[in-house]
Amino acid sequence: MTGAGGAAVADARTAGGVRAAGAERTGRARSITLALMPNRDPRWVLGERPSVGLIIGLVVAGLCALVSLSFDVFNGEPVQFFIALALALAPVPVLLAGLLGLDRMEPEPRKDLAFAFMWGAGVAVLVAGLLNSLNLRYVSTALHDAAQARNLVATFGAPVVEETMKGLVLLGLLRWRRQELDGPTDGIIYAGMVGLGFAMSENVSYYIMAQDQHGFQGLAVTVVLRGILSPFAHPLFTSMIGIAVAYTAQRRGPVRGGVVLLGWAGAVLLHGIWNGFTSYAGLLGLALAYLLLMILFFVELSVIVRDRKRIVGLIQFYLPAYGGLGLVTNVDVFMLTSLKGRRQARQWAKAYGGQAGLYAMRDYQVAATELGLLHERVARGVIDRETFESHREALLACMSAAKAAFPAPERHQAAIAGGAAPPGYAPGHDTWHSASPYPPRDGFPRDPFPVDPGGPERRQGPPGSPGAR
Repeated sequence: MTGAGGAAVADARTAGGVRAAGAERTGRARSITLALMPNRDPRWVLGERPSVGLIIGLVVAGLCALVSLSFDVFNGEPVQFFIALALALAPVPVLLAGLLGLDRMEPEPRKDLAFAFMWGAGVAVLVAGLLNSLNLRYVSTALHDAAQARNLVATFGAPVVEETMKGLVLLGLLRWRRQELDGPTDGIIYAGMVGLGFAMSENVSYYIMAQDQHGFQGLAVTVVLRGILSPFAHPLFTSMIGIAVAYTAQRRGPVRGGVVLLGWAGAVLLHGIWNGFTSYAGLLGLALAYLLLMILFFVELSVIVRDRKRIVGLIQFYLPAYGGLGLVTNVDVFMLTSLKGRRQARQWAKAYGGQAGLYAMRDYQVAATELGLLHERVARGVIDRETFESHREALLACMSAAKAAFPAPERHQAAIAGGAAPPGYAPGHDTWHSASPYPPRDGFPRDPFPVDPGGPERRQGPPGSPGAR
C-alpha cells in the first residue's frame, strides 16, 4: 500500500462525496476511520459501541445465568458446585478459540458474539430447564416410571424446547442484525456461540448430578462424555438453524420462513437422534450418535471452506475496479485473498506503524471484505441501490483513512514508484500497481455490477487461484 493517503482521500471525496477531515498518523487508526464516516452510524462498519438494547439484553442474559447457577448451588453441596463449575469452564477458552478460528476471513462483531453466548448460557438454559422439568414431572406422573419418563422427555421433549430457545437469538439476529449474516459461516458461528454457552451452563448441572449419584468416578465418566468427546454437540445441532437463518438473510421471497422452519426441524431431529441413541441403545447407541456427530462436523467444515472460497472470489472480482481510487492494488487483492497474507500484512503494518498501524490494517481488511460482500448483497437484490451507495461510501472512507494511517516507510517509496511491493508486505507477490483487470468508471464503478458481463458466478479466476471456479 502506498503512502498517498491524502490523495486517496481527495479522490474518494470527489468520486463518492466523502466528507473527510484531515487525519494525523498518531492515535488509534480506528478513531481516524470513524471520523471520516459520512452520514453513517460508524458502528455499521467497525464500531465497538454496543446499543442500549444490546446492553439490556446482556444484563438480562447475565441475570438468567446467575439464576440458573443458583439452582445448581441449591441442588448440590458447595464443593460439588465449584468443582462442576471449574470443569465446565475449563474447556470453554479452547472451544471458543477453535470456533472463532473458523471465522477469520470476515470476523463477526464481538458484542454480537458475546450476546449469543450469554443467551445460550443464561436465557436459553434457564427457560429450557424449567420447561423440561415440568415436562418430566407430567410424563412421570402419567407413566409412573421415572426412568422411562426421563428417556422419553430427553428424546422427544428436550430437543424441541432447547433448539427453540437457542434458535430465538438467531431469529433476533435475522431481525435486527441482518447485515452481519453474510453466508453460512456466519450462521454456524453464531449458532456455535449460543450452543457453547448452553452446553457450558448445562454441564454444571450434569456434573453436580454425576457427583451426587455416582461420586468422582461418575463425574469422570460424565466429563469425558460431555466435555471431551462431544463438546460441539449443541453447536452442531443449532447450526442447522444458523445456516437456514443465514440463507434467509441473503434471499428475498416467500419461501424464507419455510427455510427457517426446515432448519429448526433439522436441529430438533439431530438432537432427538443423539439423545435417543444415548438413552435407549447403550454403548452402541453412543457410538452411532458420535459417528453421526462426526459426519455432521466434517460436512460443516466443508461448507465453511466453500464459503471462504466464495468470499475470496468476491474480493477478486469486485475490488480491482477500485484501483482508480488508489485504494486497492494488485498486492492488496493478493493479500486479502488468503489468511496467511492478511496475517503477514498486519505484521508488516505493526512493524512500521506500531499499534496504530496494526489497527489500521485490521480495519482495512475488514472494510475491504465488507465491500465485496456489499456488492453481492445488491447483486442478489437484498439491498436497494441507495443503501448500497451509502454503505459503499462509508466503506471507501474507512479504507482511505486506514491507508493514511500506515504509509510505507520512506526508504521503500523508491521501490514502490518502480512497481515493487514494500519488503515483507505480501511475500509471493512482488508487483505494486493499481489492480484493474477491467476498466474502472471514473475512478470506481458507480454501477454496483462490474463491467465484466460474466458476473461473479461465471467469471473464471486464474488457474490455481483460490477464487477460480
